[in-house]
Amino acid sequence: MPKILISDSISTIAEEIFKTNNIEFDVKTDLKPNELKETIHLYDGLVVRSATKATKEIILSAKKLKIIGRAGAGVDNIDLVTAKENNIIVMNTPGGNTNATAEHTLSLLMSIYRNIPQANEGTHKGLWEKKKFKGLELRGKKLGIIGFGNVGVRFSEIAISLGMDVSVFSNSFNSRKGDYPNIKSIDFNALIEESDIISFHCKPPKDGKPIVKYNELKKMKKNTVLINTARGNLIDELDLKSALDNNIIKGAALDVFSKEPAKENILFGTKNLILTPHIAASTEEAQIVVAEQIAKQISDYFNKGEIINSV
Repeated sequence: MPKILISDSISTIAEEIFKTNNIEFDVKTDLKPNELKETIHLYDGLVVRSATKATKEIILSAKKLKIIGRAGAGVDNIDLVTAKENNIIVMNTPGGNTNATAEHTLSLLMSIYRNIPQANEGTHKGLWEKKKFKGLELRGKKLGIIGFGNVGVRFSEIAISLGMDVSVFSNSFNSRKGDYPNIKSIDFNALIEESDIISFHCKPPKDGKPIVKYNELKKMKKNTVLINTARGNLIDELDLKSALDNNIIKGAALDVFSKEPAKENILFGTKNLILTPHIAASTEEAQIVVAEQIAKQISDYFNKGEIINSV
């Protein structure tokens, strides 16, 4: 009987599915790296979200490991090269948290446009600053989306329903352009220069360097807002701080950071900036979906030999 380690907190529906499929499992969350290294050799499979880092050192200690399942989409916390070299399958659950992430993207954007954090803080203090917090509407604004995967598509649908003018920069968009007649394809420089709002829904480049640095920020309109719920290293954090401090752009909202967990970051305390701790995918509904998906995929692998959503 295969044995699975669940090392991050996920919905208990995964445990029910493993039981139904006669797969043994242990739930050990909050393991320190050395603790995971010492125990991983006991398991045939590993289930993670984003907290556990399946590093080269961890994987090389996993003598029995056949599969790593990520309850979510991104696999930045897994050393894919080492896994492949050791014939370990890595699978994820694309689409399971699509709607949650798109909705959080909208929430961040609305928070900036309507000054919600500041208005909330002032009202709690008994201030009544109606004139201070005049906001903006989304209707008619130019939205530039970088990346057109599941989340980019869903956010574009929401934006169009709100009357926004949507453009996309994505290598994969042209082949699907016929399916999205209300969306324009645009090159990167034009998107940077023309958009009122820029939302990131892409993977980082292979070289790992930010795609937006101070040079790109200077080209943006002064009323531009940046939203990043994708990957933390897409925007150079030091350059973003400088742009916000010097009023180069209107504002930004980030759910992801170059180093996580972000206990310290140069962006902390920057004006016109909203930060959340990588919670875009964290809804009750999404966590049930991804836990169910990854448990079923792992069960099908061990019981039927099926490989689904491998990366």
